[in-house]
Amino acid sequence: MHSRPATRRTVLTAAAVAAAAASAPAAFATGAPAHTPTATGARPRARRGDDLIDYHAWTSYRDFRCGDCSGTRPLPGARPGLVLANPAGTVDYTDPHTGSTTAWEYATWTSPLHTPRVPAGEVIASWNADTPRGTWVRTELQGTYSDGTRTPWYTMGIWTAGDGDDVPRRTSVDDQSDGKSDIWTDTFSISDLGSGLRLTSYRLRATLYRAPGGDTTPTVWRLGAMASDVPERFEVPATRPGVARGVELEVPRYSQNIHEGQYPQYDGGGEAWCSPTSSQMIIEYWGRKPTEEDLAWVDPDYQDPQVCHAARMTYDYAYEGCGNWPFNAAYAATYRRMQAVVTRCTSLHDAERLIAAGIPLITSQSFIESELDGAGYGTAGHLMTIVGFTQNGDVIANDPASSDNPSVRNIYKRRQFENIWLRTKRYNEEGEVRSGTGGVCYVYFPTRLTGRQRRVLRDLGIR
Repeated sequence: MHSRPATRRTVLTAAAVAAAAASAPAAFATGAPAHTPTATGARPRARRGDDLIDYHAWTSYRDFRCGDCSGTRPLPGARPGLVLANPAGTVDYTDPHTGSTTAWEYATWTSPLHTPRVPAGEVIASWNADTPRGTWVRTELQGTYSDGTRTPWYTMGIWTAGDGDDVPRRTSVDDQSDGKSDIWTDTFSISDLGSGLRLTSYRLRATLYRAPGGDTTPTVWRLGAMASDVPERFEVPATRPGVARGVELEVPRYSQNIHEGQYPQYDGGGEAWCSPTSSQMIIEYWGRKPTEEDLAWVDPDYQDPQVCHAARMTYDYAYEGCGNWPFNAAYAATYRRMQAVVTRCTSLHDAERLIAAGIPLITSQSFIESELDGAGYGTAGHLMTIVGFTQNGDVIANDPASSDNPSVRNIYKRRQFENIWLRTKRYNEEGEVRSGTGGVCYVYFPTRLTGRQRRVLRDLGIR
């Protein structure tokens, strides 16, 4: 397989990585946080090994009651959420992708201030929401820097499950910066990590929209973010095989490459659909599928039409791709009683604990061909699914960059896989420094879990 082109996210973040490499302070370079603050007004959280990753979300009726409601109302029940009750007002929104301007009723919910246990260099928000026809949701973030100043309210995503004329186009927002931080598609990032500046606290805001005079409402079930200060590094410490040796989950296998050339309006066609293809594998592992009505638009001659559907419903019209991390999580959560988050793992031990509990995960990594034996390609950004581990601890991955569905199951050497996934810096084929994802992953799971599954997720900060 040929080397994949750089993703837009990779191109945009290259400058930030280069700036950080120039003057990283000693504490950051070694992975030791300068200090570990205590969150105020937050629920107790399990500590993560080196305390460089903090996932926090608002999901309960009590959580939503603690926020600032302006026209929204917390909804109790088996799955608590936020709904639009009494509009706070009406606003015109001009869709940058269609040029149309439409009036919308809106209401907002603003979270309490959250202080991560480590001042953060990056923050990735994710959300789970139901958006019936004619409704949509905007997620925003505002933070406080370690110098005491605040960020603007940054838009982290404009989300709707549909893409008809009744809603704006699903989109990230380009060109957001205040000179100290930037939004790279779906990621808040300090512009110059080497300066020592960090984000010490943040709050999230959800704005719910509907057509004026309507009575439908979006429902937000989960609003959260992963804040992290993962050290800049080309190499990560090696780990020994853990609790998931010999465990392999029965996750469906789907190839993105069999969709090559199909629906090029979505990221150029199926050859670029690693993220939605991986998402669809795990959605179906949990027993969910699109309906026949959902798939009616797909050419009946195409194999695995649900993969085409996933690509369409995760497509980010600004990013011009299907690889927006929170959009994939939000898509997974549109299925019955499903939840999804974007977070980071600290090592393969985190992945092993998830697998041992029956929870597969999707990982994001970049590498040249020689860095991952058996892959047969290099990539500036690729998603695949960890489904198990061999007896000697090597990774069993459903890699959608395969020639056909039976070829999707691959075994990759533990040390190679762990390094290409968890590092934050790498060299491309030309020897230039480029970014790595630092352990970014998607974790999808149903609302009903076993006790063991809840404990594992809780240890990762996910509730």
